[in-house]
Amino acid sequence: MQPGDNDPFELEAMTALRRDLHAHPELGFEEVRTSDIVAGQLEEAGIEVHRGFGKTGVVGTLRAGDGPRRIALRADMDALAMPELAERDYKSGTPNTMHACGHDGHTVMLLAAARHLARTRDFSGTVHFVFQPAEEGRGGAKAMIDDGFFERFAVDAVYGLHNMPGLATDEMAVVAGPQLASSDSWHVTFRGVGTHGAKPHLGRDAVTAAGQFVVALHTIVARRVDPLQPAVVSACAIEAGDFRALNVIPDEVRIGGTARAYSAEVRDQLEAEIDGLARGVAATFGIEADYRFERRIPPVINDADATRRALAAAEKASARPVVTDFPPSTAGDDFAEFASRVPGAYVWLGNGPAVDGALHHNSRYDFNDDAIATGARFWTALVEKELR
Repeated sequence: MQPGDNDPFELEAMTALRRDLHAHPELGFEEVRTSDIVAGQLEEAGIEVHRGFGKTGVVGTLRAGDGPRRIALRADMDALAMPELAERDYKSGTPNTMHACGHDGHTVMLLAAARHLARTRDFSGTVHFVFQPAEEGRGGAKAMIDDGFFERFAVDAVYGLHNMPGLATDEMAVVAGPQLASSDSWHVTFRGVGTHGAKPHLGRDAVTAAGQFVVALHTIVARRVDPLQPAVVSACAIEAGDFRALNVIPDEVRIGGTARAYSAEVRDQLEAEIDGLARGVAATFGIEADYRFERRIPPVINDADATRRALAAAEKASARPVVTDFPPSTAGDDFAEFASRVPGAYVWLGNGPAVDGALHHNSRYDFNDDAIATGARFWTALVEKELR
């Protein structure tokens, strides 16, 4: 069946493709099969294809008319390293790997829009369809940029879309300002003097120091950060000693965690406060502390003008009133790497109810195929409105 007025986005084929991608998930920088499929779909539609950005990234370029404006639309392709526990016909066939965040759906929605736009060309300007690898913490956006994305593709604005359980599949949320927090990692190693567990006075106890540090860690947000500025600091991993030697106080304790903020100032403050706390605790116990703060992903902050443009497209695409008062998330997305270099907007598309409580990164989560049409309409409307 050829796409027509009743099926402009090839929904039957795109739904089948989404489920195929779900059944064959690939981790960041390993999206070889996925990128081959994406490139093939774009080439078949007559879209200029560029590969090798960020190893497995794909960029499709489509031009129409003589308009000077150039925009980029970004979808992520990677899956997560976790098992899929729900039983479905298209369940992941790759051990400990699943599309638990809907990137299979994001990929298909942008493909559906790209293929439709290649047929209609009802715009004047240039659109780059960016299929990004490795969004899930592996730095795919920065890898594409480091490989010369902005040098190769001049861009005036960039847009991203993510599904959101809880909103209806024909409902969107578009809000200016902070959308997602920075996502940074921190590491503290307390170095004491190990000793017999029955003779703690003969050593310098790094375990007790680490306990004090973890308890005090939560006072950073509660007592040091401005209460009007959202922030998160969490300890997520502790490593020390050996359960086969429970009469030994170890020399070292390693602790690691995450820090999240919506502003550069609070991000800087969190880095400094964790450092100060670690060194203060170490001094109290007469031991040493090594500290490392890894800046991984900046916050996603929607540009006001780009948000206005995205809102106009969402109003055309969504069957329901667009939500314009939607709280930001403390999750992170390296779409921020693109949007920190050119004006950008990141919007939310409903994924329907969270079935059995399956939100993002849950082993029973699934992208809702009913959202494909809304997402494809949004991308199409955005291009046609932006590139008049």
